[in-house]
Amino acid sequence: MQILRTPSECFAGIPDYPFAENWFEVDLGDGLTARQHYVDEGAKDAPPVLLFHGEPSWSFLYRKMIPILVDAGFRVLAPDLIGFGKSDKPDDIGFYTYARHVAWLKQWRTAIEPRPAALFCQDWGGLLGLRMVAHAPDLFACVVASNTFLPAGGTPSQAFLAWREFARSSPDFRIGPLLDRATATPRSEAEIAAYDAPFPDEPFKAGARAFPALVPVEDGMPGVDDNKRAWPSLAAYDKPFLTLFGEDDPVTKGSENFLIERIVGAKDQPHRTLPSCGHFCQEDQPEALAQGVIDMARKAGHLV
Repeated sequence: MQILRTPSECFAGIPDYPFAENWFEVDLGDGLTARQHYVDEGAKDAPPVLLFHGEPSWSFLYRKMIPILVDAGFRVLAPDLIGFGKSDKPDDIGFYTYARHVAWLKQWRTAIEPRPAALFCQDWGGLLGLRMVAHAPDLFACVVASNTFLPAGGTPSQAFLAWREFARSSPDFRIGPLLDRATATPRSEAEIAAYDAPFPDEPFKAGARAFPALVPVEDGMPGVDDNKRAWPSLAAYDKPFLTLFGEDDPVTKGSENFLIERIVGAKDQPHRTLPSCGHFCQEDQPEALAQGVIDMARKAGHLV
């Protein structure tokens, strides 16, 4: 297996992404390490907010939310998961596991910002972030979740099964057009190219191809038992927990009810289903999502 690094020139000309590069060395296990990229904007002593992206995007997805959150007074931290964005990319699909990704992201968080933080999570950012909330609820001041869930077996939707098969077998797995199709508002050619940028050829896409098959949506899959063990702690989370889901997302639509009905901190929060909002909600409704984070952080006393 090789640990690939996307050439820096692939990211030349990325629009509306003026953020400085920051790096952290992750212990991947098996004697391997990888360089993880993250955005770190705002004052270092400001209350932190973590922005966790999903599959197959990267921190570019948060470019519209980051300035709003910095202006509100946050230290904003947005990592690129291993295998995505500017972070290094193991080229073996089989090397990617749910448990490893949780461990890798915990390494980053412990080293970079161990203080209690607000969390915004979407897609796989929720599968990772909500598991982390369950493991250490005191490290999260509040949570805003969008188009995500913490699955523990069951019966997957036909929309998800189609996506899983497409990611596994499609010979033309173009990431940029995929992001464009999964938003309710059209992306520019430059934005589409920005989502393609981390993946100059097929070996770089191992993580993007692996992730859909790792979602534990069927009984017996790896991760099911881990998430079942996590759910009691997540359900008991009593700090502000808000859901802001997109009404145009066929994959996770309705999943917010599992969070709203089970998590203590979700009670009586102003949950919303956002109009004109697809799966990659950060592209369609960045202002509403950022305001949700600000409101929950203020409610929690995390942000003045």
